[in-house]
Amino acid sequence: MKLHQALRDVHKFRAVFDFGGRDVAHWFPGHMAKGLKQMRASLRSVDCIIEIHDARIPFSGRNPVFQETLDVRPHVLILNKMDLADLSSKQRILKKLEKDGVRNVLFTDCLKQRHDNIKKLVPMVMEIIGSRPRFNRDENTNYCLMVIGVPNVGKSSLINSLRRTNLKKGHASRVGGEPGITKAVLTKIQVCERPIMYLLDTPGVLPPKIESVETGMKLALCGSILDHLVGEDIIADYLLYSLNRLGKFSYVEKYDLQEPSDDIQHVLKRIAVKLGKTQRVKAITGVGNVTVTIPNYTAAAYDFIRAFRKGELGRVMLD
Repeated sequence: MKLHQALRDVHKFRAVFDFGGRDVAHWFPGHMAKGLKQMRASLRSVDCIIEIHDARIPFSGRNPVFQETLDVRPHVLILNKMDLADLSSKQRILKKLEKDGVRNVLFTDCLKQRHDNIKKLVPMVMEIIGSRPRFNRDENTNYCLMVIGVPNVGKSSLINSLRRTNLKKGHASRVGGEPGITKAVLTKIQVCERPIMYLLDTPGVLPPKIESVETGMKLALCGSILDHLVGEDIIADYLLYSLNRLGKFSYVEKYDLQEPSDDIQHVLKRIAVKLGKTQRVKAITGVGNVTVTIPNYTAAAYDFIRAFRKGELGRVMLD
């Protein structure tokens, strides 16, 4: 069946996601509280705050705990992973951020070997710092920036990208695909020679209480909360709901479905069959135990979520 024919029933799909009274786990382990305390203690030596967030959720999940930090130092917001985001509404995003008082915004793809917007960051920071008094750092000839953000939005990737661009050097910060790789505030890492500029990498810090279950689900979908704390099955279902709501049906072709579906069990079964994600279980019958092969729904859900995070299901804007 051709996709345009199959889309006739899409209007019957869920218009609202049922969270079923769920409450997203408050993932605020000890290293986050410790990291936040160290970040506040380091503020006196910082000239500018670089907040980095996922471009697919430019408004959801930005930690309000950072607000007091941002109020006392110049601030740049970097919306990273722009290669995964649908930026057709970029002007709407910028206008809303400006209304919220955020005027210095850069969209980046920090995993790219060379990215033009990364080159703009140092001049932008220098212009912002130059427009405000540096107080106790006025006599310093070098500059120190602090990178903050929720987990797994690309803080360490930004540092490495700046080093590649300005120093022609490799990695200084470990990069990972799951939240919690940077566990403590690191020592200063040089990212520029002219002027001499250092960055402080920090652990990703989530709000102690996430504002809503939907915000938590968006954070989980983008990888800022560990999957098992929310549940791969619920994340996969929210992903399917979101893709259908946004009219993003590339999953149909990727997993050889006949048509778009609003039934996560059906979709996961098809994914499991296509990828050979099965498991053997013992079934008790009237004639004894029988070993049967069934789809591995957890493995299929993981693959579905991973495909989204890698951009294989198209660019999306969740906010």
